Amino acid sequence: MSDPSSLEKPARGRPSIRPTYNPETFGKVSERVARFLGSWRFIAWMSILILAWVIYNVIATDPADPYPFIFLTLLLSLQASYAAPLILLAQNRQDDRDRIQIKEDRERTERLIADTEYLAREIAALRIGLGEVVTRDYLRRELRALLEDLERDEA
Repeated sequence: MSDPSSLEKPARGRPSIRPTYNPETFGKVSERVARFLGSWRFIAWMSILILAWVIYNVIATDPADPYPFIFLTLLLSLQASYAAPLILLAQNRQDDRDRIQIKEDRERTERLIADTEYLAREIAALRIGLGEVVTRDYLRRELRALLEDLERDEA
């Protein structure tokens, strides 16, 4: 325990009886479980397991779970009761990631629009500036006119 007279560090609170967990790790695990539950591999294994369970309990002389298959129903209900919240948790995490991605996309789009508008203004300024630039034909005409004036003055 820390020295109660030391003011450099905050005093520790009472220890909690609740278990501590890292939400990020729990979220990653829930995403992996949800990804597996949504795969064809899971559907295939679950179908094989249920089919084997039913076949065994139908043809066995002393079935562990007779015809209404109450225990199988209990197992499937437990699996569904855990799968649904894990899938929802994974969807919430995906929604959070999507929200951040949408915000970043919006900011990127705003920057691109501003850049495009700037470039459009620059192109317009260049076009206006090019309108004031002397063209080759105009310069030739002016030089010919000056040359003719000089020739007239000399004559």
